[in-house]
Amino acid sequence: MSTINCRGRLIDLSEPKVMAIVNVTPDSFYSGSRCPTTDAALTRADEALAQGADILDLGAYSTRPGAAEVSADEEWNRLAPVVSELRRRHPQAVISIDTFRSSVAERAVEAGADIINDVAGGTLDDQMFATMARLQVPYILMHMRGTPATMQQYTTYNNLVADVIAELSQQLRRLTDAGVHDVIIDPGFGFAKTLEQNYELFTHLPEFSVFDLPLLVGISRKSMIYKLFDITPEQSLCATTALNMLALRDGASILRVHDVPEAVQVVRMHNQMKFGTKA
Repeated sequence: MSTINCRGRLIDLSEPKVMAIVNVTPDSFYSGSRCPTTDAALTRADEALAQGADILDLGAYSTRPGAAEVSADEEWNRLAPVVSELRRRHPQAVISIDTFRSSVAERAVEAGADIINDVAGGTLDDQMFATMARLQVPYILMHMRGTPATMQQYTTYNNLVADVIAELSQQLRRLTDAGVHDVIIDPGFGFAKTLEQNYELFTHLPEFSVFDLPLLVGISRKSMIYKLFDITPEQSLCATTALNMLALRDGASILRVHDVPEAVQVVRMHNQMKFGTKA
């Protein structure tokens, strides 16, 4: 399945899309992505769209280890003015909300959001799947164990790739049974995985085609890159770009990135090689 339905508009994912990260937070792991004010977030979103982003992914709860706890009300208070103003400024923009809370998801969709991106894959809010079935917007199902604060305590697998696919499959069955139709799969790089496990998972990306669903890959400037080279997130763009090209080769439908121009170039290069088109 290569299309998703965003408020009656079909988005074709047979040619990959670029999802721009807009962190309405003061403490996300990459300093260049932090937009601690509404104006900063709007400026970042405007810039990303001008650079060619296909989707904006707004998040107001940092999931980096050690990040401060944020209440559901505070998370929504950060997001609300950004969502409403972006919908006014850019009526055709595709807006995704990065949240694991069903209450925030519901408020966001009511305010004009198109997609819900759940880093917990429904494991941290037992109302998420029922809410998604009622809202009927595309849902990004990511693999994670534990919570953002505890996830690195849960990196023991019998067989990494098989276990991740099995755990995603279990959640996908629950989604399907609830009546959710548009699902995107995210293997969850950096979430309950060691550095070595991230690369093992990455080499097996083609196996996620078993779902016959769009695949999102989010590795932008993550620790699997900067710890490998003993550098900082700020120094990780080149390696991120290389991995993004490999992800497209292996079936990624969406690249979730901090750096839009570089990702757009990668997608265009991939499309030229695969389809013979600059689109």
